[in-house]
Amino acid sequence: MKTESVLEKILASGQLAVTSECGPPRGALPNKVREKAKLLRGCVDGVNVTDNQTAMVRMSSLAACILVRQEGLHPILQMVTRDRNRLAMQSDILGAYSHEIDTMLCLSGDHPHFGDHKMAASVHDIDSIQMIDMVRTMRDQGKFQGGEAIDGPPKMFIGAAANPFADPFELRVARLAKKVKAGVDFIQTQCIYNVDKFEKWMEGVRERGLHKQVHILAGITPMKSAGMAKYMKNKVPGMDVPDDIVKRLAALPKEKQSEEGIKICIETIERLKKVEGVRGFHIMAIEWEHKVREIVERAGLLPRPQV
Repeated sequence: MKTESVLEKILASGQLAVTSECGPPRGALPNKVREKAKLLRGCVDGVNVTDNQTAMVRMSSLAACILVRQEGLHPILQMVTRDRNRLAMQSDILGAYSHEIDTMLCLSGDHPHFGDHKMAASVHDIDSIQMIDMVRTMRDQGKFQGGEAIDGPPKMFIGAAANPFADPFELRVARLAKKVKAGVDFIQTQCIYNVDKFEKWMEGVRERGLHKQVHILAGITPMKSAGMAKYMKNKVPGMDVPDDIVKRLAALPKEKQSEEGIKICIETIERLKKVEGVRGFHIMAIEWEHKVREIVERAGLLPRPQV
């Protein structure tokens, strides 16, 4: 069964898609969500709304998605297996679809050890691949995971994440293949700085024909400073930041580093446009939403197509 997702329509048309991200606030502050949404209006096709990212308590993804939708944008509901069992997941999916939220991202979630509630128990009733299969079954077969029929199935366009840089690298394509088999429609990748390694991963993706079975959006995060580059290189698991990028930023005065970071970001997009199988870009400008329009425009991705 086809979904009604704007993102799906743009990808199906063969045009490059652009998504971005909105991190909900750590408080009951709906206007914070609305402000971020307004900054992204007209320059992206979908807005990921994160789900307690880095295992820190925030406004729920579902509530923030509703606020983003009210602003006329198309939210992408992120859902992690860490915090909910399958009953709660399916319940929230029905609730989201009832609010015209028709695109979602299935994730495992960061371990509580990384957040501010280290004592929290992880649920992981099912994993992210099983979640993909569950959402697909809800959509295509109109059935809950328990087997009962759904009265009004949620026609979700189903996404997931992929990290081409995590160890062991040799298994990265095989893990993507499992998500494709489970029924994923689109993939958003980890931030790409090591473009050579990403291109090697894409070679493996094409060898297995996966690029014809799933839409791959390349993850892009602009660097604000040399300090950010060093932190991401040394402290963030699964991140691959080449020394050349750190040196390039560190060679400049601090006040010029953010502009250079945006320049690197745009250069990366231009190079990735040429990679067969890349169907668009997921721009994660963390707490830097006001720069997304500039990046999209300078990368030649405006105006966004109307569907």
